[in-house]
Amino acid sequence: MIGSAETGRLPLRLADFNTLIEALDYAAAGENGLVFNKPGGEVTRNLPYRELREEAIALAGQLAAVFEPKSHIGLVAETSADFVTAFMACQYAGLIPAPISLPPAIGGRAQYQTQVRSMWSAASLDAILSPARFKSFYTEAFGEDEAVILPMEADSWKGRPVAGLRPLGAEDLCYIQFSSGSTSDPKGIVATQSSVAANCRLITRHGLQVREGDRAVSWLPLYHDMGLVGFFIAPLMSQLSVDYLATSDFARRPISWLKLISDNKATLSYSPSFGYELCARRYRGEDIDLSSWRAAGIGGDMVRHGVLTDFAECFAGAGFSTSAFVASYGLAEATLAVSFAPLGEGFKSDSVDAIALRFEDQVRSAGKDADPAKIRRFVYCGKPMPDHEVRIRAAAPDNLADRVIGRIQVRGPSIALGYYRGTSGIEPIADHEGWLDTGDLGYWLNGEIIITGRLKDLIIWNGRNIWPQDVEWVVQEVGRGLVSRCVVIDIDEGKKADRIVLLAECRNRDEEVRETLRRDIAQAARQATGAPVEVVLVAPRSLPVTSSGKLSRSAARIKLLEDAFESMHQPA
Repeated sequence: MIGSAETGRLPLRLADFNTLIEALDYAAAGENGLVFNKPGGEVTRNLPYRELREEAIALAGQLAAVFEPKSHIGLVAETSADFVTAFMACQYAGLIPAPISLPPAIGGRAQYQTQVRSMWSAASLDAILSPARFKSFYTEAFGEDEAVILPMEADSWKGRPVAGLRPLGAEDLCYIQFSSGSTSDPKGIVATQSSVAANCRLITRHGLQVREGDRAVSWLPLYHDMGLVGFFIAPLMSQLSVDYLATSDFARRPISWLKLISDNKATLSYSPSFGYELCARRYRGEDIDLSSWRAAGIGGDMVRHGVLTDFAECFAGAGFSTSAFVASYGLAEATLAVSFAPLGEGFKSDSVDAIALRFEDQVRSAGKDADPAKIRRFVYCGKPMPDHEVRIRAAAPDNLADRVIGRIQVRGPSIALGYYRGTSGIEPIADHEGWLDTGDLGYWLNGEIIITGRLKDLIIWNGRNIWPQDVEWVVQEVGRGLVSRCVVIDIDEGKKADRIVLLAECRNRDEEVRETLRRDIAQAARQATGAPVEVVLVAPRSLPVTSSGKLSRSAARIKLLEDAFESMHQPA
């Protein structure tokens, strides 16, 4: 989540600032900054913190001449120098930035425009700053009102009137971030200067223990908490450099991420599990050296034991060490990070009885001679960071004992102020005692947190606990390369019995192959759950995703009920 510690003569300060402005004012005295790269390794822009400060201050004066203090400004979060400049310009101009996800590359234009209009209302935005190439998406959504859709590029503001700076202070808000699951009802999470600074201190000092000589690479989107906080704000708070690769470039050429790590001798980089899986699948023996990578973080979704094992085996010859893996747990409502596994120890997992897990919340260890098909491996996500409390609860108020699954709750200085709810203002995010209910399920083991899934995703079928991830991971193995992505949902049809449906993207068009695949998947899914699972094969790239790129079960359920998938087939 951090950048580069090539600090030269500038003493390294690990997030001991009260605001982002204080952090940039200090970092600008050094030689480090941000580097934007193409997938082939070509640098498109080298932006030292010194230049970022100068350009942000210039743009801030022009924004201050247009907007009232504390106005909410949507920023289309392209991985670019223009975005980070506009984000910091808002800080100097006394405006509250709200990063917005990028328009879809293919299709989905109307749905995206509806979502952006919902974000506008939810966060009470006063304007959106957009790169020129995306402007048509927003003018179509809001009309041609130039006071609403404005250019993001600093050059477009040259010659405009300038007003005095109104820098945000330690008691002010910092930004509004839309949670990754935001769709028709977006949640604008209100982060404060103090909550962001607190989380950055914990990330840099305790989670990753940033040191001289560190360097990082990131492809994570800057509208997501792991990209925005982990790879922009935390490095800024620590005077560190970051090499960026656009998320779309990573998706097309995932090995370019590893190539940047290799070329820059990077030590720190993060990805959800699917990023590691994609790299292992696409690797063709390219010449890379990953021996410098000391902290390969995993976060943003469920940490998958098999994916990490496959990645480590695939890249052992390229110098990657399994000990570099750092599993972690966090969420945007807590700014970013809640816990980190210990550095240098790799990942640990708890092997549990998958059959027992279907019927009870008490987690049982799998026997040494247990059938591998009946074992579920949960990865340890570390201990809560200092100054933060975590409790896991069921119906009773007490913190649960080891190996009992319950709801995870968090309290501490990193917790966001609340959700912005349009004209209603800020709705508190925690209860009267400061506890945030994360909506995640998990259990304690040896003082560490183990995540089992999201409460809203858990399917209860005839008294059984059906964990969607169990089915989805099995399908990836059974699919023999024919299934690119899949998602499990439950359908409550009122008078009809509940159904468990698996939607799988299939590349093959041969109906005989597809029928065999449906039958094999249905059999494997039933073995994994003990319940009948309907299998529906859909077209590639048709499953809906959240703004952070994760598959959206809720959106997939709606799309299925609306019969909106292409290449629909009868379930097995």
